[in-house]
Amino acid sequence: MIKANPTELKKFIAKKLPLKLNGGRHIQRILWVFDSFMNLIINEYMEMATSGQQKNIGIVVM
Repeated sequence: MIKANPTELKKFIAKKLPLKLNGGRHIQRILWVFDSFMNLIINEYMEMATSGQQKNIGIVVM
């Protein structure tokens, strides 16, 4: 998991990042932008169910 302050996050924009979410979910998606409150906007977000099904969500704010 990447732990960074906003200044350090700039180098990760437009790159695929591995993210660990609550509920045991793991994703690897593209960081589009972030703000001073550390809200992340993730592009090309795809949700993967435990059954193997994939659902393309698109842009997500975390």
